[in-house]
Amino acid sequence: MTRLLKAVYTIWLRDVIRFYREKTRIVGMLGQPLLYLLIMGTGLSSSFRMSWGPGEVSYLEFMYPGIIGMSVLFTSVFSAISIVWDREFGFLREVLVAPVPRWTMAIGKALGGSTIAMLQASILILVAPFIGVKLGPVMILQLLGMLFLIAFSLTSLGITVASKMETMEGFQMIMNFLVMPLFFLSGAMFPLRNVPPWMETLMRADPLTYGVDALRHIMYAASPARDFLVQFPLGTDLMVVTAMSLFFITAGTLAFNRTE
Repeated sequence: MTRLLKAVYTIWLRDVIRFYREKTRIVGMLGQPLLYLLIMGTGLSSSFRMSWGPGEVSYLEFMYPGIIGMSVLFTSVFSAISIVWDREFGFLREVLVAPVPRWTMAIGKALGGSTIAMLQASILILVAPFIGVKLGPVMILQLLGMLFLIAFSLTSLGITVASKMETMEGFQMIMNFLVMPLFFLSGAMFPLRNVPPWMETLMRADPLTYGVDALRHIMYAASPARDFLVQFPLGTDLMVVTAMSLFFITAGTLAFNRTE
């Protein structure tokens, strides 16, 4: 058992160290969410406000949890590109012949990508006071736990795809095809309400929808506008995200076991 945990820890530590050493990667992954938040969010927020009962909610407040979800999505799925990179440069072959089960490698990769995505998204939490969102210590801990759970499932999705890819170009093409619909249909940019039925169906089928909704539950727990901002009960969000995590890590592990 100790040997298996050491294998998982080693893979996790390698990914975290690689991320820490790539300062430009940190800047690049934070740049896109901040651009959406500062330019699109601020611009649209000044153009219109979202009515809720007797009051109003700024578009920036609505969009903020979705942008954090966007950061987790992009960082998580693209962290799996290291599998394709390791295959091209021969490191993966050395890992696969190690005297430990292959599932330990998949778990280590998933935990490494999840940790990186959670840490990067936590930087965006520092922006909360400038948007007018008040977060207490307990709420921040809840957010970090939720972010890790979302990141774990999405990293596992990336591992599933990367295990089948031979080149980085192929992986990036498939991921771009998946990532943008996942983001735009997650309710990050517009609410589930008042959309065409076909789009509502797609949004309900998008697993990230429930992750973004859970973030809004936590952030706006004390807000009178919470009933407008959220779409589903928090229990439903947690159940779907947990099921998504179990499904994708199982699929990722099976795919990794068949890697040659």
